[in-house]
Amino acid sequence: MYSKKTWQDKMAGKNGVPKILTLEKKFPCFNTVSKMGAKEGDKCVLVNPKEVEEIMMSVPKGKLATLKEISLKLAKKYNVKACCTLTAGIFTMIAANTSEEMKSLGKENNNPYWRTLKIDGYLNPKYPGGQEAQKKLLEIEGFTIIKKGKNYKVSDFEKYLIKI
Repeated sequence: MYSKKTWQDKMAGKNGVPKILTLEKKFPCFNTVSKMGAKEGDKCVLVNPKEVEEIMMSVPKGKLATLKEISLKLAKKYNVKACCTLTAGIFTMIAANTSEEMKSLGKENNNPYWRTLKIDGYLNPKYPGGQEAQKKLLEIEGFTIIKKGKNYKVSDFEKYLIKI
């Protein structure tokens, strides 16, 4: 009998990571990491979801992180040129949903996941409650949110980014 994995199960450590790979153009994250300075042949790290969550949890009130800062921080940690932004992005969503799942079960979780944005400062529609919920949490903390088409973005998000 198959039982559905909880968000906490998905957040649990993965076997075989961290894993250092040689970056290839065929990698799904290639275009994104190449915009951050990585090129074919550079080393790229695949990390554990807990490592992404740890960085998310370190973002203080009044500050923000994007997937770019998280990826660069992890690349620096492993002394490589890039961190796979595809898996790191998935892990931000898993961390956010784990946080809400734990709260719903009465367990403590202090992950301010709403302070983690997509690379370009946009809100994450895959977070619990979608962009609307993230928008409300950011506005409570004093951030100005602007609408761009169907999506929301933090105004001047660059001035609030954590240091790498």
